[in-house]
Amino acid sequence: MRFRLIRLRFRRQLRASQRQVEGLGTQAEQQLEEHFFKRFSRLNTVRRFVIGWVLLVILLIGGVVLQNIWLSNSYQALKPVAGGIYNEGVLGTFTNANPLYATSDADTSVARLIFAGLFTYDQQNKLVGDLASGYQVDARGTTYTVRLKRGLTWQDGQPLTSADVRFTYQMIQNPDAQSPLQASWQGITITAPDARTIVFKLPDPLASFPYNLTNGIVPQHLLARIPPASLRSADFNTVHPVGAGPFQWQAIQVAGSDPSTAEEQIALTPFSNYQGGEPKLHEFIMHVFASRDQLVSAFKAGRLTGAEGLNSLPSDIAGMSSLQAHNLLLRAATMVFFKTSDGVLADKQIRLALVQATNTKRIITNLGYPTLAVREPLLIGQLGYDSTLAQSGLNLTAARAALDSDGWTVGKDGIRTKGGQPLAFTLTAADTPEYRQVTHELQQEWRAIGVQLQVQLLDAADFQSTLTYHNYDAVLYGISIGVDPDVFVYWDSSQADIRSSNRLNLSEWKNATADAALEAGRTRLNPTLRVIKYKPFLQVWQQDAPALGLYQPRLLYLTNGPVAGLTSSSINTAPDRFNNVQNWEIREAKVTD
Repeated sequence: MRFRLIRLRFRRQLRASQRQVEGLGTQAEQQLEEHFFKRFSRLNTVRRFVIGWVLLVILLIGGVVLQNIWLSNSYQALKPVAGGIYNEGVLGTFTNANPLYATSDADTSVARLIFAGLFTYDQQNKLVGDLASGYQVDARGTTYTVRLKRGLTWQDGQPLTSADVRFTYQMIQNPDAQSPLQASWQGITITAPDARTIVFKLPDPLASFPYNLTNGIVPQHLLARIPPASLRSADFNTVHPVGAGPFQWQAIQVAGSDPSTAEEQIALTPFSNYQGGEPKLHEFIMHVFASRDQLVSAFKAGRLTGAEGLNSLPSDIAGMSSLQAHNLLLRAATMVFFKTSDGVLADKQIRLALVQATNTKRIITNLGYPTLAVREPLLIGQLGYDSTLAQSGLNLTAARAALDSDGWTVGKDGIRTKGGQPLAFTLTAADTPEYRQVTHELQQEWRAIGVQLQVQLLDAADFQSTLTYHNYDAVLYGISIGVDPDVFVYWDSSQADIRSSNRLNLSEWKNATADAALEAGRTRLNPTLRVIKYKPFLQVWQQDAPALGLYQPRLLYLTNGPVAGLTSSSINTAPDRFNNVQNWEIREAKVTD
């Protein structure tokens, strides 16, 4: 009974709620009809007013958006930022990253990125400290004391000390190690009195000695147990190199089984503890190509950020919109070296006539890139350079008169003869587009004074062999001079001897006055005194004409787009393009000024 009463009460309450909801719905409909739908019909009369306000709101919102965009462009600019992978292509074959042995373009490029030296060069090509903070030299000029920077480490985390520096140079001196740098370090004593100090004691004063301290330093803790005779073939050189340079070794990969078309890829990552600052690039990959066509094809396809090793700009990439060509002027001299020891070029009058018959200005103009003329054994602007002692300029009348007075008469074919012997010789050069052009012009210019010039163009291997053994009458070649004016190895009589370690006196020129001046100039530390001592050398060089100076060569470096930090400055050698590599940037982003 009780349950029935509860159920009836619940039903009554439910019906009351339903009636209340129905009443509220009816009331809502009446309100909506009264206050919305009836008034909505009046909107037509005020539509202009409403549309005006809507348009005003839209205009205000658009103005705010445009103002923000304008302010963003005003206070932000597209600037280089860190990051990105740099892919560089070089020609040749990678064989050794160890700076004690690296000689080819590929090897020296990889070695420069991984290893650091005591000194390096800045963007103005001035000698500055790398691992070293500086040096001092005693009054006699025979003792150089170098101090290392604090907190130096190897890429494996081990500390880098003076013991590593001493080990490096003593290994270079060891004949069993067979380093090509050995000749420059004979007779020098290296000691390490403390962890940050290295002392070099020279047998004689040498003003250019600090410039010999730019080669990479290697770690003693990894190489000390390897016999010197086995060091050249150690795994350290090609699989596990560890240095203190801006980039550290990651991996190597070889694509292709045919050596003539193989591509080697060497991946390097930034060394965070590099003393010059952690590189801004996230990765550096060196692509080593066996052929020029492969290098050009990879660059054209956009696989490469940069390319080194092309002597001239290939026509099939010259039109690329992203192409940027950097002409890095080398502190070097391209010359024709006359072999003065035998043949017709042993006659000084003939050599002088050849110099006077050469239009060096035209040769430089036809190169197609800006450079400086080479007029004497020192470069323009170099310490000791004397414009009054430059080689003779173009003077065909004087050249012909010199040959006439020397007994060379012009035959019906236009070639001079003397005692039945024609005035003829062979000019040897590497087979490159630039040298083909230069030798062709020399052939024409010298023909104008009755000289029959044969040109011999050789591939890289044959040319190097010819150069090493001096199997030529004359040779067109570029010699590295650098910042310091010490050119002893190219012109001193001792360097023409077959027993010389380098035999870089390519003209085989011997002159006692020049020898004395070269020795005196390199052993004086005072710059003013050095200039005075070098003057007799420049005088006899001008008089004897053992070579014909032409121009300073360039390193052609191509990039796909801009590379911030890479400047077209003067450098000493090809790997010096990396002097500022830790600051290179290839990415861009908008940043607030």
